[in-house]
Amino acid sequence: MQNRPGRPPRITISDVSTAANVSAATVSRVLNGTAKVDPVLVERVHDAVRELGYRPNAAAQGLARGEWGTIGVLVPDLANPYFPEVLKAVSSVARAHGRRMMVMESDEDPALEYELVEDLMRCCDGVLLCSPRMSRAELAELLDRKHPVVLVNRIVPGLRVPSISVDFVGGMTQVCGHLAQLGHRRAAYLGGPPASWANGERIRAFEAARAFGLDVTVIECGAATSQAGYDAVEPVLRSDVTAILTYNDLVALGAMARLRELGVGVPEELSVIGFDDISLERVAHANLTTVSVPRDELGRRAGEILERLLVNTSDDEPLSLPMTLQVRDTSGPPARHAEEK
Repeated sequence: MQNRPGRPPRITISDVSTAANVSAATVSRVLNGTAKVDPVLVERVHDAVRELGYRPNAAAQGLARGEWGTIGVLVPDLANPYFPEVLKAVSSVARAHGRRMMVMESDEDPALEYELVEDLMRCCDGVLLCSPRMSRAELAELLDRKHPVVLVNRIVPGLRVPSISVDFVGGMTQVCGHLAQLGHRRAAYLGGPPASWANGERIRAFEAARAFGLDVTVIECGAATSQAGYDAVEPVLRSDVTAILTYNDLVALGAMARLRELGVGVPEELSVIGFDDISLERVAHANLTTVSVPRDELGRRAGEILERLLVNTSDDEPLSLPMTLQVRDTSGPPARHAEEK
């Protein structure tokens, strides 16, 4: 392969072997650590590597050790803006350890996940399952293969697998407390994918919300998209709620688009609160009240957990990161006529 114009010639293993006056096979054994080599020769090889500025091929070194030099990540939906920042942080950690990252998407289909994870296990040293939708039984079967796996945004009691998540219950509890303080007593929650563990965690918070005096009705939207939020507005308006809580910011923005079309003021007539803080509010010209997720930290720490697992040091206790309520312009006191119903 020719070098690209403007780039210095690439230093090869043959160049190193010539400079060190040893065979290319000896250079390979030294760099890969696959066999014992005379210490004098080892020193000569390392001296040549430093002098020439040779950079070993991480993938080739990994294969020599029986590794792929790659980690796999499975996500449910690449169109969801939640995931790119997580993936970017994971990729940064992998790159720092000389690995590459392979990403697969299940398109929110739990039935596809098992097969996709099997594919990743065939060609990756370890796998991150980000917000997996598959059943507990399927997860248990995959974990029985003893392949390094880390769960992100899902915690499964009873399964010994390193896990890191966000405190979805705590985040939604903050939302409910905020609405209760504003004076709201009835709200609707526009739910996300039914197989989403994180969706169930959000819903768990509504039991505690009753202690605040807030009653939340769950409306199943079935998806985490703006279209799902848009389509759910009609049944919300037929109820007597004064606020809309949503699975994520995309659902919230879709609901707000429909409310604008119908001439319903936000927050004057209905408060709307998102979840995840995916920074799309400027696109919709709305400063959305939401709950922020530390996505960069989530991805970074997930990548670090997997790296530790790859060197046989496992994190047994699930890790949960806190969320932060971001009060902006789409939440306010309930309309007077709604209070009087």
